[in-house]
Amino acid sequence: MFRLLCWATVDKIMRRLLQKIIFFFEMQSFGVCEWWARRLGIRISKVRLGFIYFSIIGLGSPILLYLVMAWVLEHKHYFKFQHKQKKSIWDL
Repeated sequence: MFRLLCWATVDKIMRRLLQKIIFFFEMQSFGVCEWWARRLGIRISKVRLGFIYFSIIGLGSPILLYLVMAWVLEHKHYFKFQHKQKKSIWDL
């Protein structure tokens, strides 16, 4: 009986830990796939699926590319990614 109680407690702790990990990654995700989906005009799920396939085919090397893109998106205020408003012909 004690063993059953211990396993139930361990199972509950592991589930709680897994939920915390999932919550952390959902809240701290970088939005790289979402950014590419908006740029390409396709669904996010297709971009994520493509990234998973490329990671398997490329033996994990696209993960480095993902981290670089995440860093760039996190620090995009240092780069000139923002589009400037075009001046009108009437503005002098």
